[in-house]
Amino acid sequence: MARQSDWIEMAKRGDRDAFHRVLEENYAMIHRVAYRFTGTMQDADDIAQDVCLKLAEKIRSFRGDSLFSTWLYRLVVNACADHRKRRQTNTRNDRSYAELEQQQQASSADDNRMIAWLYREIAQLEEPLKATALLVLAENLSHTEAGKVLNCAESTVSWRMHELRKILKARKEASHA
Repeated sequence: MARQSDWIEMAKRGDRDAFHRVLEENYAMIHRVAYRFTGTMQDADDIAQDVCLKLAEKIRSFRGDSLFSTWLYRLVVNACADHRKRRQTNTRNDRSYAELEQQQQASSADDNRMIAWLYREIAQLEEPLKATALLVLAENLSHTEAGKVLNCAESTVSWRMHELRKILKARKEASHA
């Protein structure tokens, strides 16, 4: 009957049955340690699965300088530490995302208020300024394009936009006074 060290050596050489045997003999310890470190069955299951996958890759690196169980404990403890770091990073990312979302919502609300104010003010303008403002600001036409639509010179559109800025600035200041 083969000893565990024999199974380990055979697994290191790629013997799948031997690897399966080593895994079966050590899985309870892997899961138990993971559970003790994390305190949740779901995390322990995830870590145990990760360790099993890593063990398939890393068993060849076991040199026998220590007991296999010591080497495997180290592998499990490192996997638990990695899991904790990922969880902390995810928690920080979740908090950062939530804060960013709140900021974006607040900024969006501010933008919406500003846009609503702008459209109310534009609606009160005389027709040439109103049409120019809507084409340039709302439709994003260049001054040249707006001039062609309005059948006027580009310089006229530029002058109207300058006048519009002065009017809006004065109305904004008056509303905050």
